[in-house]
Amino acid sequence: MSIAFDLKSNVDLVQSLAPATRNSASNGAQVDLQGYHSAMAVFSVGAITDGTHTPKLQEAPDDGTGSPGTWADVAAADLDGTFAAFTANSIQRVGYKGTKRFVRAVVTSSGATGAIYGADVARGRPATSPLA
Repeated sequence: MSIAFDLKSNVDLVQSLAPATRNSASNGAQVDLQGYHSAMAVFSVGAITDGTHTPKLQEAPDDGTGSPGTWADVAAADLDGTFAAFTANSIQRVGYKGTKRFVRAVVTSSGATGAIYGADVARGRPATSPLA
């Protein structure tokens, strides 16, 4: 069995927030980290017409369908880097060092017309490589 060392074979990208114009809080789709040993949230920002838009990462031990309150903000100690309010035409990336199985991108937003952004979660160091 050969071992693949290229990035494509060892990193999987999952969309949590599809790119869109938003002017209110947004909770991204959950991303399952089972079978991976590292993760990173990547927020891509386009135009900002008004308001403040601040990203964060949330985690859960299950798929979030259990009792209310399953999702919680990731503690600073479990992040590699910090999040800041969006600036136009930028990218923010912050690593996840926590131990929960699920994560999701979340953005708190204000403003009448909002901003264009999306978020992906990169899952790395898979238990089985190469990825399909």
